Amino acid sequence: MRAGHARHAGHLSSLGGPVSPSRSALRPLGPDEIRITGGFWGERQELNASTILGHCESWMERIGWIANFDHAADGSIVGRHAGIEFVDSEIYKLLEAMAWELGRRSDAALERRYQALVARVAAAQEDDGYLHTSFGRHGQPARYTNLEWGHELYCFGHLIQAAVARLRTGHDDRLVGVARRLADHVYREFGPHGRDAVCGHPEIEPALAEFARATGEPRYLELARLFVERRGRGMLRTTIQHGHEYFLDDMPVREASVLRGHAVRALYLASGALDVAVETGDAQLASAVRRQWANTVHRRTYITGGMGSHHQDEAFGDDYELPPDRAYSETCAGIGSVMLSWRLLLETGESRYADLIERTLLNNVLASPREDGRAFYYANTLHQRTAGTAPDDDALSQRAESSMRAPWFEVSCCPTNVARTLASVGLYFATATADAVQLHQYGDYEVRTELEAGTLGVRVASGYPFEGRVAVTVDEAPDAEVGLALRVPGWAAGAASVRVNDEAPLPVPGSLPASGRASTALVRRRFAAGDRITLELPMAARITTPDPRVDAVRGTVAIERGPLVLAMESTDLPGGRSVNGLSVDIAAGIETTPSGARVRLGRGLPPVGEEWPYGAPASATAGRAGTRAQVDEVDLIPYFHWANRGPSTMRVWLPVDAR
Repeated sequence: MRAGHARHAGHLSSLGGPVSPSRSALRPLGPDEIRITGGFWGERQELNASTILGHCESWMERIGWIANFDHAADGSIVGRHAGIEFVDSEIYKLLEAMAWELGRRSDAALERRYQALVARVAAAQEDDGYLHTSFGRHGQPARYTNLEWGHELYCFGHLIQAAVARLRTGHDDRLVGVARRLADHVYREFGPHGRDAVCGHPEIEPALAEFARATGEPRYLELARLFVERRGRGMLRTTIQHGHEYFLDDMPVREASVLRGHAVRALYLASGALDVAVETGDAQLASAVRRQWANTVHRRTYITGGMGSHHQDEAFGDDYELPPDRAYSETCAGIGSVMLSWRLLLETGESRYADLIERTLLNNVLASPREDGRAFYYANTLHQRTAGTAPDDDALSQRAESSMRAPWFEVSCCPTNVARTLASVGLYFATATADAVQLHQYGDYEVRTELEAGTLGVRVASGYPFEGRVAVTVDEAPDAEVGLALRVPGWAAGAASVRVNDEAPLPVPGSLPASGRASTALVRRRFAAGDRITLELPMAARITTPDPRVDAVRGTVAIERGPLVLAMESTDLPGGRSVNGLSVDIAAGIETTPSGARVRLGRGLPPVGEEWPYGAPASATAGRAGTRAQVDEVDLIPYFHWANRGPSTMRVWLPVDAR
């Protein structure tokens, strides 16, 4: 275990974020230590608070998911259950989002809604602590008879995580009591003297580990460890369509070399495994998770940070199997990736994990909500070939593949996951050690935390992710030398600079041109109030080429600007032309625009014919070359913003004009 911070688990005065290890290289900050104050992320948190939370709550009220708890409590649930077996989890994710939002700022109306929802959930809890609306009552399937698909423990995990959010924001309330009784029940049923089994969908593992940290109860950690160690023995029943790999039940966690199977399941399990490894000092298990992360990022991750290339099974594909037009890249998998990368960042202190968090948040997770917060993507394609149709904002949708964002899905795990992530997103921005503060993400926020030498308070201001200047002002500092570390993203390697006040720029260690590796600029000194540290990042649009082993995009390029992946959308082409037949003339250069880039179009692809679509190399068929596009230039927009202006075609990877 790496040396670093240590904190006593279960001590409410030591609040924390979604993850608060008892020992780690970096210490996470709690909602009393860090606060987003405005800007890009402030706007999104405000949208979440004002619209997304209420949108989720109203939809789940309208279609009966919340009422399931009322019917379970009064004994009338049989024959009246609304939704699929795991819809309980969506109410729990909403409660977690509400808890983080209430921890961010006081809101009497939201507090009343939260308390009323908790009361309805609590009323359905049975005497022995069990709490699920789909199982266990007369006329329903018996408890734990369908561990493969019933999602009972999965739902329990989300309730427990909501209770962790409440504890971490300073409240040991009714929801926490419900979670304790439920966790105690699960320990009795599945602990050392109980059932030797696991849930088909991992989630309870990180929840139990975090609940142990938040309450100081070691049994919860022991149960999390048991669930992690039991995985991989082929205990879950398979089908023709779903084998052991789908459930991550094909090999022990510590033996796997890469994440595989169902992407969300894999990421949640890896998160729980790392939590267990950190708390138990299991270096081998921690090393296995780091290895899986590295191999997955290097071979199975989209340029947006999205994970999962198979619509079938919502699964990872093979190495370098990353087709843009069939990308699944589920929003929940992006959130799972952030969860895992954050844990690895805390454990190791290595900035490469913060780099992936930035990429995934800005380009995968933020692509899900529509700009008005009332519709969402479940899957996130990188190439939309047909314009699709605008959904009815008042109608329930099936699980949508990326055509247009939908207001709600029959399986609606993503909107509530977005809600809890946005409510707590600022808690992923900075950390501390005994003598320094580390800034990992940029925007407008304040940090005030206690170091060994005293209080360090700073304000971060930036037009990020569209502007590259990050200004950090010291408001309060101890009378001693302390450190302030700023992440230099891998895409800025060799071109970033750091300056303190009006002094000469400082060297940025590890920023080698074209290295692509994130580095850290550490400023150590005896700071004074008013000191200003400025990080300058290059924001010119740049060309990115894929690894040639990614067959699906060989011969194409992507355009990035700062941390943002850009996309070509047909909305920006005259007459609503499709993006499918276009190419770009990279030799003509790229113009950086305030929020994206402008590229010159090439001659395009050959015209569509009626004959056999295969033939001799292009050099022998020059007469078939396409004609120059009707417009010479087109603006590219941030990928996360696409499909906010009506139905369109879109692509991230652009064919290069070779003629």
